[in-house]
Amino acid sequence: MSVSSPNLSAERELTRQSPSAVKPAPKPVNKSGKQLPVLPAQSTYHRYRRAIQFACFLIFVALPFFNVMRFDIPRQRFYFAGYELWISEFGILFFSLLFLLYVIAAASMLYGRIYCGYFCPQMIFSEASLAVEDRLKKFINKRFIKLPAKRRQLMSSVSFYTVLLVASVFLAFVFISYFVEPRDLLGRLLTLDIRTAGGIAGAATTLIVFLDFAFVRQTFCKTICPYGYLQGMLGDKETLLVQYRDGQGTEKVCIECKKCVRVCHMGIDIRNSPYQIECIHCGECIDACEDVLSRLGKPGLIHYAWGEKGELLTDKKTAFWRRIGLRDAKRVIVALVLLFYASGLFVVLSMRDNVLVRIAPVRSELYRLGDDGRVYNKFRMTVANRQSKDAELMLSLENLPGAQLQLDQPLKLKPAEERQLQFEISVPPQSLPPGVNHFQITSRVEPGGETTNNKMTFITPTERKTK
Repeated sequence: MSVSSPNLSAERELTRQSPSAVKPAPKPVNKSGKQLPVLPAQSTYHRYRRAIQFACFLIFVALPFFNVMRFDIPRQRFYFAGYELWISEFGILFFSLLFLLYVIAAASMLYGRIYCGYFCPQMIFSEASLAVEDRLKKFINKRFIKLPAKRRQLMSSVSFYTVLLVASVFLAFVFISYFVEPRDLLGRLLTLDIRTAGGIAGAATTLIVFLDFAFVRQTFCKTICPYGYLQGMLGDKETLLVQYRDGQGTEKVCIECKKCVRVCHMGIDIRNSPYQIECIHCGECIDACEDVLSRLGKPGLIHYAWGEKGELLTDKKTAFWRRIGLRDAKRVIVALVLLFYASGLFVVLSMRDNVLVRIAPVRSELYRLGDDGRVYNKFRMTVANRQSKDAELMLSLENLPGAQLQLDQPLKLKPAEERQLQFEISVPPQSLPPGVNHFQITSRVEPGGETTNNKMTFITPTERKTK
C-alpha cells in the first residue's frame, strides 16, 4: 500500500525515463573546483512510514474478523484482546477504553504527532487516494496519448471515482464490522439492504468515506481534527518534533531547493516553524533534505529532535533511555503508570470468569415443608457462557447434611448462551438446627475446571413438631 505525494511521484517518474531523455546531474564541486564526496543518505523515514502504514491497514482489516477489538451492538458485547466482555461488565469495559485513550495521550506527550504521521487512518487513506489518482492519470495519459486532453481527463476522473467507490464500500464494510457481526453484515451487503439499522449505517458510511477521500483528504487534518489541537496542549520542551536547523547569513547551508516543501503532504514549509498545526511529523521533509544535500557532500538540515533546541533523535552519544523518550521524571512516571495500568487490566481480564454464575435465594417464601417431610428452600440462578465454546456446569453443596439439589445436571451451555432458572434444595427436618444455617454452593465448569464458591443461607422452621 505504498503511497506518495504527486510532486514526489513526478520526480520518481523522471528517473524511470530513458537515459537519453534525462541528463545526468553534474557532480558536486567546491569553489576550487574539487569534487565533493557524496554522503550516503542517513534517513529512510519514507520507507519506514510506508511499512508501518501498510501494517496498520492490515491490522485495521483483521481486528473485527478475529474479535481482537470490536463492539457487537446487536448482541451487546465488547471484544478486547481475545476476551468477550458483556454489557454487564461495564467496569472492565470502561477501563479498557480509558486505557486506549491514555496510550494515545501518553504517546502525544512523548512523541508528538507521531500518531498522525504514521498510524492515523485518515492520513493513510488520504495519501493512498492521492497516489491512486496520480497513477491513474499517468497511466491513461501514457496509454491514450492520441486522445484529446479533455477526454483523457474525463477518463482519469471516471476511473478514479470508480476505484474509489469500490474502495469506499470495502472500507465501510470493515468499519461497520467493528459494530455488527461481519458475516451478518456481509449478508446485508450482498442483498443491498438499506432498510435495517446495519444496512443504513453501511450505506451512510460508504457515502462519507467516498466524499472524504475524494474531496476532503488532508483538509480535515488541517482544519477540524481535534487531535492536532490536543497535542499542542500535551507537548512540552522535551516532546519529539521535526526541527529545521541552519546557520545564519554566510553560514547558511540551505540551497533553497524547496524539495522539503514539495514533498510535504500538508503543504507547509518546515523552515518557518516546527510548531505549525498542520505538521504531522511524518519525516518526509527529512528524507528530501538529506537526499539533496548528501549529493553536495553535506548533512541534512531537518531532523527529529527532542524539543526545539533539544538533542537529535539520531544522536548516538545520548543515553538509551533518553533516546526512547524517558527524558525526565514526568515521562518516567507516565511510563510507569501506563505499565501498571496495563498490568492491572491484564490481571482483571485473566481473573474474569468465562462462565458467569450468580445464585441468590428467593425469599418471597422463607421455606416450604414438602409432603415427604423435608424442608425446601428456593434459589434463583443466572448463568452465562461468556466464551466461544460449549460448557457444562455442575453444582455441589457443602456444609448442608443430607441435602438434595433439585436440578438436572450437568447444565449444558452453548457459546454466548445466557439462562435464568430456579431450583430448590431440600434437607431432612432434623439435620439442621432451627433458623438460619450457612452453607456453600460450589459451581464447577468444564472444560477448564473453573470453580466459584457462593455462600448461601438455608432457613428451617424455628418450631419443630414433636410426636
